[in-house]
Amino acid sequence: MQTKDGLSLEEIRAFLKGNQGVRFEGQKREEIYAWVDQALHQQDYRGLGRTGRGVVRQYLGKMTGLSRAQVTRLITQYLRGAEVKAKAYRRRRFPSVYTPADAELLASVDEAHETLSGPATQKVLQREFHDFGDRRYQRLARISVAQLYRLRQSRRYRQRRLRYAKTRPVQVTIGERRRPDPQGRPGYLRVDTVHQGDQDGVKGMYHINAVDEVTQWEIVGAAEQISEAWLLPVLEAMLEQFPFPIRGFHSDNGSEYINHTVARLLNKLLAEQTKSRPRHSNDNGLVEAKNGAVIRKHMGYGHIAAVHAEAFQIFYRDHFNPYLNFHRPCGHAEIRVDRKGKQKRIYRGYATPWEMLRQLPGVAGYLRSGLTIDDLNRRAQAHSDTQAAAAMQKAKGELFARIYRRRTA
Repeated sequence: MQTKDGLSLEEIRAFLKGNQGVRFEGQKREEIYAWVDQALHQQDYRGLGRTGRGVVRQYLGKMTGLSRAQVTRLITQYLRGAEVKAKAYRRRRFPSVYTPADAELLASVDEAHETLSGPATQKVLQREFHDFGDRRYQRLARISVAQLYRLRQSRRYRQRRLRYAKTRPVQVTIGERRRPDPQGRPGYLRVDTVHQGDQDGVKGMYHINAVDEVTQWEIVGAAEQISEAWLLPVLEAMLEQFPFPIRGFHSDNGSEYINHTVARLLNKLLAEQTKSRPRHSNDNGLVEAKNGAVIRKHMGYGHIAAVHAEAFQIFYRDHFNPYLNFHRPCGHAEIRVDRKGKQKRIYRGYATPWEMLRQLPGVAGYLRSGLTIDDLNRRAQAHSDTQAAAAMQKAKGELFARIYRRRTA
């Protein structure tokens, strides 16, 4: 925008009258402001009367496209004797309250206390000033927790103190954190491990306990160690002992079950894998109760060396598991919900896992291929409950006797 020769007021009036329907608009703010300053000086705006000033004001607004308030602001700037020009942008900056010395002082406090949490550090700074009278902490005694964390990110603080944080563990994506929902179908297992103690630096064997949620069909196994190489064959043998296909596998977050080897095994069986949620202790409560009522009750708490795991695995397969599922009654809860929505478990009926499985509607459709109800019924009727229990106790006594003789030898 350039105007070499200044226009008179009559020429400006004629221009405005002849271009009423035309609107101009400037492109660059610096160019617009420079042209406004030039026009005000050419027209000697300071010496004009009220009418002349109004004409010049309309002319400036017409040529620049600025609003009336913006034109007034630029004219006021000219009348004050300042050059009409655009002000450089300056970001708003708040005054600094805490000095570099405060950042260094905070670094020394964190170094001495091993970087406490924000509220704890805030309390230390307040006590240093108010209780112990150290004037260096006068400003830091008023610091907020949010500003304390920002001060820890300052360059002076980081130069004063280097803090190394440990690598955070990677979240394991194997298994889904939720409670399984069998919806009355068998095949959803709750699994847990029971350790038989250590003695003189010698590791004990591990009991693997798997319980079906609907029927409470329970299969127990034994492993020397809970590493993948030792545990996988035991798990495969245990899963084959269930009379129905496995649809779900729920465990705690132990690495013996949450690993790629077990995940591949369950994928082969088309079974979903879930794991317990934090702060939900009842997610695996069924198998936890069976650990005490079955395994600890029969095997005790004493040390059993890992070398005996194979003998226990045979005992479980031939005697203990058949006794548990065909001859040992279990309490089955009846869930009642009161008016407030609170659930209450009432144990009215007791039945063996086989009886619970047999009572399910369409039980034949739940069984493994090649297994019939008559096959299971013959196994259940081969011995009475007491006869099966006595035979199991006899086999268990012989097993512990062999362990004792080998230990004393």
